[in-house]
Amino acid sequence: QVQLVDSGGGLVQPGGSLRLSCAASGFTFNTYTMSWYRQAPGKERELVATITSSGGITNYAASVKGRFTISRDNAKNTVYLQMNSLRPEDTAVYYCNALREFNPRTAYWGQGTQVTVSS
Repeated sequence: QVQLVDSGGGLVQPGGSLRLSCAASGFTFNTYTMSWYRQAPGKERELVATITSSGGITNYAASVKGRFTISRDNAKNTVYLQMNSLRPEDTAVYYCNALREFNPRTAYWGQGTQVTVSS
């Protein structure tokens, strides 16, 4: 049974930090590109950060570059998103995504974790 369990969200003041985790099970984690997406109320889901299966390549949305860091531990089947210098506009539900790097391009989603940045 495939599972992606997102955790680590919460309420933080502007300028603060959070670390999100996504624990994976039920599939071959080290053959999947992992990503974090977010969706704010009334907005479309957007891609925040991506890391390839080996961890060798990462990409970030322009809005978070320099503040967020995506990483993974293939031994623990877990991907992380370290979020620093948080802003109110980072408030959203954050979702973990897994995408197989070769055919079939199977994809899975976590259940989401709420991040609220407010004073």
